[in-house]
Amino acid sequence: MKRSDISEFEFEEDGFKLRLSSKGADAPQIIHAAAPVAAAPAAAAAPAPATAAATAPAAEEKGISIIKSPMVGTFYAAASPESPAFAKVGTKVGNDSIVCIIEAMKVMNEIQAEMSGVITEVLVENGEAVEYGQPLFKIKTA
Repeated sequence: MKRSDISEFEFEEDGFKLRLSSKGADAPQIIHAAAPVAAAPAAAAAPAPATAAATAPAAEEKGISIIKSPMVGTFYAAASPESPAFAKVGTKVGNDSIVCIIEAMKVMNEIQAEMSGVITEVLVENGEAVEYGQPLFKIKTA
C-alpha cells in the first residue's frame, strides 16, 4: 500500500471478509473476519487428509521417483490425437526423453523426464488440467 495510491482494500467471498486500510504511510491497519467456524473447517479439513494420503505412499515407495509438472496447464500424452503417447507404462526413458506436452497459454511445452528409468504409472488423463508440482508419472529409477 505504501508503493501505491491505494489507502483501503476490501474483499468478500462466501462469508469471508478481508479489509486492509492504512492510516498514513507508516501505520497500516489490517482487519479481517473469517467465515463462521462451523462451515470453514469442514470444507478445509476434507481435502487435506486426501492429499496427504495420496502423496505419502508415493514418497514411501523405494526406487520409485515422481515426474512432476513444472507448470500449470493442460496435459497431453501425445503430440496429436493420432500420434502414439510419448510415455506409457513400461516405457524406458532417459534424462532428455520427452514424456508429455503441457499446454500453457496456447504454447505447447515438451516436458522431459529429467531422470532415467521405466514408467510404472501414468497419474493423469490426457486433456486433464494440471497444477504446478502435480505428479504426472511414477518412474522406477535404476
